[in-house]
Amino acid sequence: MSKKIAVVGIGQMGAGMAKCLTQAGYDVLGYDVSEKSRQAAAALGVATSDNLATALSGRHIILSSLPNAAITIQAWTGPDGILAHAEPGSIGIELSTIDPETMRTVAQAAKAKGVRMIDAPVSGGPDECANGTLVIMTGGDREDIDSVDDVLKVLGSSYHYTGIIGTAKAVKLVNNMMSMANIVAAAEAFALGTAAGVEPELLYSVLSQSGGKSHHFTKRFPKAIQGNFDPGFKMELGEKDLALAIEFGRSLSQPTPAASAVRELMAQSLASGYRGRDVVAMLDFYNRAHSSR
Repeated sequence: MSKKIAVVGIGQMGAGMAKCLTQAGYDVLGYDVSEKSRQAAAALGVATSDNLATALSGRHIILSSLPNAAITIQAWTGPDGILAHAEPGSIGIELSTIDPETMRTVAQAAKAKGVRMIDAPVSGGPDECANGTLVIMTGGDREDIDSVDDVLKVLGSSYHYTGIIGTAKAVKLVNNMMSMANIVAAAEAFALGTAAGVEPELLYSVLSQSGGKSHHFTKRFPKAIQGNFDPGFKMELGEKDLALAIEFGRSLSQPTPAASAVRELMAQSLASGYRGRDVVAMLDFYNRAHSSR
């Protein structure tokens, strides 16, 4: 492959994408401020650098997958950030779950530096990253998106054009509102079923074929009923995404009472010791609430 790609932010998601692109034959170099993340990515076969300028040198496609809006702004626009070192004419693909306004701010700063930005959040977890089966939402100039079509197709089983910069982040926030609400509702309902004496495996077998099922129910509950809450998507990330969506709703004077209730329940679970666990640990949160009575 002739394209040289830098991946900035090689945590669970970024490392998975970097691995997928490396295995597809691209020249990939990953960067992260965390030595632990660099070591973990290197163990996956990803070439890494501990210097951002080195990671970006000669690279005309820059992917970023970062934890939150503040870090994204700093990583791109800080005095020693991505835009300070990016090659003129390069394309940035911003994959983080952040608010649309932050995405537009980054895109405006990039344009001033001659860097073209693509708004490209993803749906899926570490397994989908590694397998190249993410669903990608893309916003920005269609010609820019077309120019990295091959890269996007390596990362995802599908990608969808949403419109101008910022619209993809909006779709991502809406998606995560629905996903987190589905998980919490399923956990509450499932806990009620088992409290009534129905065996968990039997309950799952019936519900996974019934009208109340969802993507996350069939994906996450088989592990949950075995007591496995190892994180694919951490509880604190789910709560963070809901907070983003609620604030986004406020900016548009759009009420989000259901999302607010779900976010409060997740905040309670975090306060109860579920930080670092998968979002489906909400099932254990409900089960413990019942057993304590």
